Amino acid sequence: MDRLEGRVALVTGAASGIGRATAFRLAEEGAAVLVTDIQVEAGEATVRELVDVGHRAAFQRHDVSSEADWEAATARALEEFGGLDILVNNAGMGDIKPIEDTTLEEWERTVAIDQTGVFLGMKVAAAALKRSGNASVVNISSIFGASGGFGTSPAYHAAKGAVRTLTKNIALHWATQGVRVNSIHPGFIATPILEQARGTDIWDGMTALTPMGHLGRPEDIAAGVAYLASDDAAFVTGLELYIDGGYMAR
Repeated sequence: MDRLEGRVALVTGAASGIGRATAFRLAEEGAAVLVTDIQVEAGEATVRELVDVGHRAAFQRHDVSSEADWEAATARALEEFGGLDILVNNAGMGDIKPIEDTTLEEWERTVAIDQTGVFLGMKVAAAALKRSGNASVVNISSIFGASGGFGTSPAYHAAKGAVRTLTKNIALHWATQGVRVNSIHPGFIATPILEQARGTDIWDGMTALTPMGHLGRPEDIAAGVAYLASDDAAFVTGLELYIDGGYMAR
């Protein structure tokens, strides 16, 4: 497939999980990919794998809560590949504590990465995306950005909910400026972190809560990103796309 031939993508949190799968899918569709992450060794390994099979890719260490890091990452995409057409705000973190056990420091760190990181990405990359004339931003939110979940993880829910509405706000702002902005809301996805719970009550619980009866794969989310980044979604902006095995249909 070559839906993204000649385009340049920046994918945050791309050293593992959904971000890594997304980097590979976009590259397979023809895009040059800047892989960014705070995990340097894993990020560089991802790039080596991409390059080894003939894709154009580079790595940039990147703390998404840092405006300076965003400026450096955007500049790297422009210098390395000559532009920026696709921005995937994927980097994130969270925990499962209730509000009573969540410290202010934990709240602020989660919001800084999951919410402020998305704001900074769109703000800093705005000029480059507009110059593209046919750009796409995909913000990775969560099913828990639109539901109360299990009553835990208040910072994660608040931040992912903010990403959901921020996406719509910027989609309207950029609607006539050649930049589409959409969000994806994954359900329970078998990332390397969650795979550690396979065979436990936690895994069984997530499976039971998913109407399709199994967890999704990182590649399922990557496919959604590729669609939204491509011209197949040329008339799509402000969308919240749920890839959740039916979770939100209940």
